[in-house]
Amino acid sequence: MPDPQAQAAHPHSAAVCPGPAATSRHPWLAGYPAGIAWDQTFPPMPLHQLFEEAAGRYADRPCLDFLGRRYSYGEVLALVNRAARGFQEMGVGPGVRVGLCLPNCPAYVISYFAVLKAGGTVVNYNPLYVERELEHQITDSQTEIMVTLDLKLIYPRIALMLERTALKRIVVCRMAGLLPKVKGALFRMLKRGEVVAIPRDDRHVDFDALLANGGDPRPARIDGLRDIAVLQYTGGTTGVPKGAMLTHHNLLANARQVQAWFPEVQLGRERMLAVLPFFHVFAMTVVLNMGLACGAELVMLPRFDTEQVLKTIAARKPTLVPGVPTMYKALLGHPQVGRYPMTSIRYCISGGAPLPTELKRRFEQATGCVLIEGYGLSEASPVCAANPLKGTNKEGSIGLPLPGITIEIRDLEDPSRKLGIGEKGQVAVAGPNIMAGYWGRAEESDRTVVDGFLMTGDVGTMDEDGYVFLLDRLKDLIICSGYNVYPRMIEEAIYQHPDVVAACVIGLPDDYRGQTPKAFVQLKPGATLGADELRSFLSDKISRIEMPTAIEFRDELPKTAVGKLSKKELLAEAEQALSKGG
Repeated sequence: MPDPQAQAAHPHSAAVCPGPAATSRHPWLAGYPAGIAWDQTFPPMPLHQLFEEAAGRYADRPCLDFLGRRYSYGEVLALVNRAARGFQEMGVGPGVRVGLCLPNCPAYVISYFAVLKAGGTVVNYNPLYVERELEHQITDSQTEIMVTLDLKLIYPRIALMLERTALKRIVVCRMAGLLPKVKGALFRMLKRGEVVAIPRDDRHVDFDALLANGGDPRPARIDGLRDIAVLQYTGGTTGVPKGAMLTHHNLLANARQVQAWFPEVQLGRERMLAVLPFFHVFAMTVVLNMGLACGAELVMLPRFDTEQVLKTIAARKPTLVPGVPTMYKALLGHPQVGRYPMTSIRYCISGGAPLPTELKRRFEQATGCVLIEGYGLSEASPVCAANPLKGTNKEGSIGLPLPGITIEIRDLEDPSRKLGIGEKGQVAVAGPNIMAGYWGRAEESDRTVVDGFLMTGDVGTMDEDGYVFLLDRLKDLIICSGYNVYPRMIEEAIYQHPDVVAACVIGLPDDYRGQTPKAFVQLKPGATLGADELRSFLSDKISRIEMPTAIEFRDELPKTAVGKLSKKELLAEAEQALSKGG
């Protein structure tokens, strides 16, 4: 495999015909997509330079479009420089972690690259997190500064963290100021009830004040290979959220790897729909980092609303639309879909959850685009494999390793032992995109990354052409609409109810979301708690995506021989019920 310490070439290197020895070790090489070199390498450098290089080439071209307000690459770079200097004046530098609790908006893009340029580390936060989740992640990551909006939906929960955690300051961006002039004025008039008043004290910084400087940040000493750019929280292999330490080089290499997989993308001429949230690692790499590296214009929406997305596609005519299967299904299922042409779309990459073959076929027919499925993990920055744009897309396969990535199937009991073609084992991935480890969890890091290979926790096989097929999941993880949902977090919230004795949460197949949580609950003798009452209790403890769609009360839950709650029996029952049409 390529040496991850010596990545140094253009992402579109010419392909070289491999010899027999190479194809025996790496079976995907015999049929690798024409014009794409698997063994190409990627130069290490600070991640913010990826954007700066694009801004130098495309300074006058449109960079961001947020609900009609457009910014050129040159304008965004000037704002990044001013924000970087502002962050430095707040003390941001090496070792300082800055949280971004924002929907897709210009403030996210500016803050993301500014924190990196200042030498700090970005910590991504889902704006839908409830207080308990925010408190856990702020405390675990030691986030010192948080950037957010002045919206009632987000700010009040962040403000509470000033008292509960070591969070020191909040940078607040005013939503009205991000909008086009007329929309901003209307927002101030008609949506004033959705906005909060921000205290005027030394713990709060207005985003405009952050930018009020000459835009001359001090050069930060950044080691692209070793310094952590982003702490991306994920459940890993245990279901407990932990920070995957993604270096500048991890993220830069993965953006280039994805870019290399799309050789027909026209640099400086594409328009990409940015509705997948940037705080999610898939969108951060494929939409934000890779999109800007290609000089694309990002057409940003703060959330997914089916009709708004359809209207935006019809009006702004994006050529690239990354998404998750739930999104593509929602667009096709809208009753007025025929009113909104989607023929501008040329390429789509689907991630976050398995892409049904029938959905792929229907979406390609409706748009004329090429829709491919990719596979990745937060610990891999995240994209590891994808089906080729041209050539064979094998049904049920996650495709081939991206350039610079090696995939092996390892023995389930002995992860150091590589298995052969067609054998079932754990999928293991190596490459320059593999994380530096989990933040503050050295032992778990050592178990997860073995001899440079990430043990994914997924069970699969590889065929003679190098295509990978996933068969099962070792992780106790539920994927809803592309989002990671951690059963343990839901279980802990359920346990807070005084009438609950035991709780188990499993994932069930769901036609729309891919998977959905189901909770099994054991109550104290004599308790009469109902499902609706329990959901009401959980409403401020877990997010909507985590809320169990089914709750089943039982007199007793299954246990292992040592007395631990066992989900194996519950999963088996659920599978049996589904097979009978229950």
